[in-house]
Amino acid sequence: MQANDFIHPEDRAALEQMQSIPGFTMIVKKALVVGLETMQYGVNMASSIRLSEKQLPEIYKHLPPICQKLGINEPEFYLQMDPNPNAWTYGDTRIFITVTSGLLEMMSNEELDAVIAHECGHILCRHVLYHTIAQWITKGVDVLGVLGNLAMPVQYAMMYWYRKSELSADRAASIVTSPETVTKVMARLAGGPQKITSKINFEEWAKQADDYDNIQNSNLWNKALQIAVIAGLNHPFAAVRVREIMKWGESEQYKRLKNAKLMPGKSKHVCPNCNNVVDDGWKFCQYCGNRL
Repeated sequence: MQANDFIHPEDRAALEQMQSIPGFTMIVKKALVVGLETMQYGVNMASSIRLSEKQLPEIYKHLPPICQKLGINEPEFYLQMDPNPNAWTYGDTRIFITVTSGLLEMMSNEELDAVIAHECGHILCRHVLYHTIAQWITKGVDVLGVLGNLAMPVQYAMMYWYRKSELSADRAASIVTSPETVTKVMARLAGGPQKITSKINFEEWAKQADDYDNIQNSNLWNKALQIAVIAGLNHPFAAVRVREIMKWGESEQYKRLKNAKLMPGKSKHVCPNCNNVVDDGWKFCQYCGNRL
């Protein structure tokens, strides 16, 4: 399986727009040089519990089958003791997934699989490097020391793409589990207890996204206000994600992928600068930042 088999078209378009920004390649290369990945990897290593067959195997066992289904190399897997439900993927050359104890307490086994598959979807789509850079830019725009007047355009473009990339990862989670499970996860992460979320009419919730679009598109002022609200967000609104995944679950593309034997996709191309295998659709190497 390749990312191109399921990537959301808005994710693809936003990525191309972001990569076309002057100076973007320089930012990617600088992020790799200054060692942000190693720093965060060390912090995670010291503060979280690395899961394995010997360490909390009942949690770890969720990961390998998902990686096998999606055809990706298994990342390192960590548990952070935090009552807030959350999960994230970080890194480039040493990618790791972290889930919180609050997430484990909240989710059923199937819902946890969907969350982990979502994070693995980011890996399959090669989102992780750019996510890592986006997170650092939002924490401190000048942390890379190369942005200057490019700061705001790059930040807004990266956050816009970040939101769209979540739609592709939701699709990966749906392939491994189901669209129904992914929508349940949305409700659970929104803070709902299971006794309430189990009774939600998800079709009605999805319609709220259409109503939101009507408000946003009613006039230029309302559109500008909504853009200001979401500009710094790294995830789309829950109703939008529910609508998008339910719509895709009815598509022939989803049905074809769900019934197909999942297996890793292969690319025949390598980056001439770092010799890593690259996807055919990349304009920049997401390992070294070289223009392809």
